[in-house]
Amino acid sequence: MASSKADLVLENYIGGQFVPCAFYLDSYDPSTGKVYCKVPDSGREEVEAAVQAAQKAFPGWSARSPQERSKIMSKLADLIEEDLESFAGAESKDQGKTITFARTVDIPRAIYNFRFFSSSILHQTTESTQMDHMDCMHYTVRTPVGIAGLISPWNLPLYLLTWKIAPAVMCGNTVIAKPSEMASVTAWMMCKLLDKAGFPPGVVNIIFGHGSKAGDALVSHPEVALISFTGSTLTGQRIIERSAPFFKKLSLELGGKNPAIIFEDANLDECIPATVRSSFANQGEICLCTSRIFVQRTIYSEFLKRFVEAVKNWKVGSPSDPTTDMGALISKEHLAKVKNYIRKAQEDGAKILCGEGKDPLVLHPRNQNGYFMLPTVIAEIEDNSCCMQDEIFGPVTCITMFDTEQEVIRRANGVKYGLAATVWSSNVGKVHRVAKRLQCGLVWTNCWLLRDLNLPFGGTKASGIGREGAKDSYEFFTESKTITIKH
Repeated sequence: MASSKADLVLENYIGGQFVPCAFYLDSYDPSTGKVYCKVPDSGREEVEAAVQAAQKAFPGWSARSPQERSKIMSKLADLIEEDLESFAGAESKDQGKTITFARTVDIPRAIYNFRFFSSSILHQTTESTQMDHMDCMHYTVRTPVGIAGLISPWNLPLYLLTWKIAPAVMCGNTVIAKPSEMASVTAWMMCKLLDKAGFPPGVVNIIFGHGSKAGDALVSHPEVALISFTGSTLTGQRIIERSAPFFKKLSLELGGKNPAIIFEDANLDECIPATVRSSFANQGEICLCTSRIFVQRTIYSEFLKRFVEAVKNWKVGSPSDPTTDMGALISKEHLAKVKNYIRKAQEDGAKILCGEGKDPLVLHPRNQNGYFMLPTVIAEIEDNSCCMQDEIFGPVTCITMFDTEQEVIRRANGVKYGLAATVWSSNVGKVHRVAKRLQCGLVWTNCWLLRDLNLPFGGTKASGIGREGAKDSYEFFTESKTITIKH
């Protein structure tokens, strides 16, 4: 165990009990750069214990009625809501996001995930057919898969963890979840509420640690029937390779390089603040954030001037300050990676309009060693630049101009990713045409991040495999079985 001091020591949650680990990792407060938490450094031994607990719990849990499971899940949502402020404070400190974002987005959405799936899966239906000439009828049932392996990222920790746990257990599976080792606290806090909500031991197990150890052990375990993963494309490739010998079901929500296409007939009064938010919300650390902005030539100068002015008004500072717009990035290493992309852009001849290296970053003394940077806007950049091709996953967006509809569709599709896009235009026909031709899983028009959880969520190309949402999650976390009755 490392010798540095920590305010908090987490433990794995296996079979309804908190279990200490032989080794621990340091977790840092991104706003100060100081260690404040110890996270278990789990491996195969801990995953094996969790598999045994999940196997033991599966027969009883899968036999419960959906209504019984729904009641327990709704109770968990109530318990988290009762302690919303504590969860929001922990999420902000652990991840670096602003307390406002955690309080209004992360934790409310985590609560809603449980409430949504506790209801929606009750209303799924199955199919039946009759063959009178054969004196038989056919019908389908959907049954739980078994043990679900759930791996969630550090950017929206509880938000995305609950997005996976809720449908998995509601469908009758038992789960082993591995949150990111860099943002584990709210998952651990949730574990304290599971017994009180009524979850039997072993239904939900949480293992903390590195993806290379704990995650790899989970993905490659022969008794774990499916994997739902949100994270980087590179890790997604590794999961496909490691799980292939076991024919696991996979749902992979991976990276994005999302374009915003702004036509000359866009309402800039609505478009500009929304595009600032879509570029820099949560420090740009959302897979759905805008990182490429294509602006039609006739309005390019006006858009650029107003957009940069709006970005400069964003306040960067302590996540606990309710007036802060943007907090700290997740880690020292990630901050260095994001800044390196900006240096590469400059080397390629691009122009930094505001932000990193252009404007002064003023921080409170206690935050001087935190992982902060200003929201940064890059212009005069080529489409083949790494800043236009790679997922930076930070508060950096690139702006370029276009002339025609056909041109911008081709350029917007000219990356390996295909997660989301936004289109801004007052022409309804144009909006439909462009949205249909964009190679991505989600298109927002004249808005950003308005979600209906009933509808499919996921990407194309290197942005992932599969879809999740009400119907899609139900189908992923169950197996279909056809039964024929001859009479």
